[in-house]
Amino acid sequence: MASIKNLKKDINYVLGDIIEAAIIFQESHPENDAKESEAIVDDAIATFDELIAKVNDKKVESRKVNLTQVQVQLEEKAVSLIGRVNKLGA
Repeated sequence: MASIKNLKKDINYVLGDIIEAAIIFQESHPENDAKESEAIVDDAIATFDELIAKVNDKKVESRKVNLTQVQVQLEEKAVSLIGRVNKLGA
């Protein structure tokens, strides 16, 4: 298990990069409807808030298991959001 500090950095960097990609697409394709890219940004922010709250939750039975689950959830959500960003150009 990675440190809590590194897990928080991973969450921040991964979701931040996804938000950045959605915004760059939106700015580079002004002719496209911005609703989907804005939805991706909103979902990434909601995911960030959710995962950081889970990392900061110290009242769980097993902290190690909780943090491992957060890492898995980050990977799953990131793959889903990246797929949505990739579909923007299609």
